[in-house]
Order: sequence, then structure tokens, then C-alpha cells
Amino acid sequence: MTFTFPDGLSPEVYPLAWLVGRWRGEGVIEYPSIGKKTFVQDLVFDHDGGPYLRFESTLRVLEDVVPDKLPGEGEWPAPVPDPTDAAAELPETAEIPDVVTAGTVWSTETGYWRVSTDRPDGLEDDKHALEVLTADASGRITVYIGAAGNGRIDLASDAIARTSTASEVRASKRLYGLVQGRLLWVEELAAFGEPLRSYASAELDRQ
Repeated sequence: MTFTFPDGLSPEVYPLAWLVGRWRGEGVIEYPSIGKKTFVQDLVFDHDGGPYLRFESTLRVLEDVVPDKLPGEGEWPAPVPDPTDAAAELPETAEIPDVVTAGTVWSTETGYWRVSTDRPDGLEDDKHALEVLTADASGRITVYIGAAGNGRIDLASDAIARTSTASEVRASKRLYGLVQGRLLWVEELAAFGEPLRSYASAELDRQ
């Protein structure tokens, strides 16, 4: 399939054009003091013609109890609703559930992604420097710096500010990759007294 740039996209963010769109999929959080949790993520990258991408991410934690035996007939839980096609998959007599019922909201982030005009020493010729600003609804703002190229994005926190009630996160790293049309990502955190270590990962499909 031939790739085409989204209409009106600023040339400054062409290196990030493959991110633009709506993505959805499942992932896992696993971290000391938190345990292991399965989540559904809705992720949107869009633009308004400016030299940046806007993004919004919502993670909803699902029930992660594994039953001892397979459910009997009529006992299977309903699938996680997809806001793009839930109405089509539900029986005509059923009420359409709100997407928030897919699970408990774990985190919500918004922010901006920019291709930096500064090129750090040692950056490969086929990569582009990035500046990313994220705001978490839990009371934290993070500035990431990194690089994008060949369908891969590496980010590392450069500065983190938080409110007095937000959890203490000292550092974060993120890796995004486009693999066979799917968006895969992993995140490492240094938080809750732990050193930098694996925190979460997910595999998303374009909607």
C-alpha cells in the first residue's frame, strides 16, 4: 500500500506522519507495588496544520482474573467495546455501552510532538531529533527528547514536574515502533523508589 501524507500536515512533522490516526489495542502494566494489570488503550495522533502533532492517550484497566475453568454456555463475558464498531456487534435488543465501561481509567495523557530544529552531535543522518511534551491528568508534566527514523521512535525524559499530590516519577523512557502496520510501544519508569525498569507495553492497531 502506498503511503500518502495526511491532508494539511505541516512539512516539519513529515517524519512523524505515520503516527497520524486513531490506534487501539491491549497491553500490560507490570511494576513492583502495582502488580500486573491488563489494559485497553485508545491513542490518537492528529494535527491542525501547525508544526507539531497533538496526541491523546487513555488507558483503561480490565479485569485480569484468570478463571480455573472455561465458562459455560451463556457465561462468557462481553467483549471490550470498540467505539468505532460496537453498535454493529451488539444484538438489536441490547443497549450500546459507553466506551468507559470497558474498564477503569488508569491514566490519561495529552501533549504535543515536534521535530526539533536542533540536531545533537552524533545523531544518525537518517534520524530526526524530537521534542515531546506530555501532561498526565494525575498531575505530572514531562518533557522528552529523542529521535525518530525508519519507523522507530526513542524518547527519554529530560525534565519532569509534578504537583504535590502526584506520584513521584523520577525518569521515563519510551520506545515506539511500526511493525507490520501495528504500533508497538514499551515504557520504562523510575518511580515509587524503584530504579528505571520495565513498566508497560502494548500493541495497537490502526482504526
